[in-house]
Amino acid sequence: MGGKATERVALMAIHERYADAIMDGVKRVEFRKRRLAADIETVWVYATAPTSKVIGRFSVHEIVQGTPQDIWERYGSVGVIEQDAYFNYYDGRETAVAIVVGSAERLPDPVSLNEIDPRPAVPQSFAYLSAASAPSLAFA
Repeated sequence: MGGKATERVALMAIHERYADAIMDGVKRVEFRKRRLAADIETVWVYATAPTSKVIGRFSVHEIVQGTPQDIWERYGSVGVIEQDAYFNYYDGRETAVAIVVGSAERLPDPVSLNEIDPRPAVPQSFAYLSAASAPSLAFA
């Protein structure tokens, strides 16, 4: 995050409900079990079915790790997830990751993975792409 240009971005699969909430500025944190690499500053949002397209991107403001309880206490109010669902997601885990959303931008026209060269696989959680292969499209 110093002066060097970022060469990679993350492509993250997010359930449609949560992906829309991020793009609308309501969901201010994305919860994950694994941490993103330290060089990732931009996350492209792949909304899962029925949309199944890249709908926008967000900048990573901060990545915070802690126990599921600590992360819930700090970010539960801005995570747009019910408490039971959150703790079920982290069941048996000692560590939770909160990716704090900086600014989010919705694409005016969602992008199919077929429109990205080279075409990435649908990410199970997230995948890394070269910044050059990420959708370089105009935003609304």
